Amino acid sequence: MSEPAARKFTFDTVFDGRGGVAQASSRPKRLYPADEVEAIRAAAFAEGERAALSSTAAQQANALAAISQACSQALTTLAKVAHEHREGSAALALACARAIADAALDKFPAAPVRAALEALAREVEAQPRLVVSADPALAAGLETVLADAARAIGFDGAIQVKADAGAARHAFVLDFGDGQATYDPAAAALRVTEALQAALAAEGLHAEPLIPGAEG
Repeated sequence: MSEPAARKFTFDTVFDGRGGVAQASSRPKRLYPADEVEAIRAAAFAEGERAALSSTAAQQANALAAISQACSQALTTLAKVAHEHREGSAALALACARAIADAALDKFPAAPVRAALEALAREVEAQPRLVVSADPALAAGLETVLADAARAIGFDGAIQVKADAGAARHAFVLDFGDGQATYDPAAAALRVTEALQAALAAEGLHAEPLIPGAEG
């Protein structure tokens, strides 16, 4: 086992050859006046206070950073939930609209044909003949309706109604020589659905807030 290294002994006070003090080591102070004690206490308190405030400020900064991150994540989640809610509301509105439209067509099947003929009055008024193709159930009662509508718009040409077994339910085609108009409720509903879906997709998560002023 190795021995500890020897240390040179030093004296607190060294005298010269004439008996004078050549070197004296400072000794720790054992007594302090009251005002010096108070100054030391105040300095120590201030240092401790600075350290505590620094630690508190760091904790507050960390807490604020955590809160900011949590809020950001919550807002992103809320935006997704709001978008899903809009999509669900749009789907429900479309389903209700289809149900109402189907009921209206069942109740007044010839109304769209009459409305189409009235809208095309300028285009068909000089035509010698108007050919209407419709699904068999709709075609069965169209002649009288079209005759009344033709008189109302001043069309005095021939009207021919054809039953088309391949036509969709409540669908029809108005052929007036120079052009034609087509109506298919199922295709129209599909176009509305696609347009709404495209609008929702384009809007994405950047829609207007559900709560006015919440964007701030």
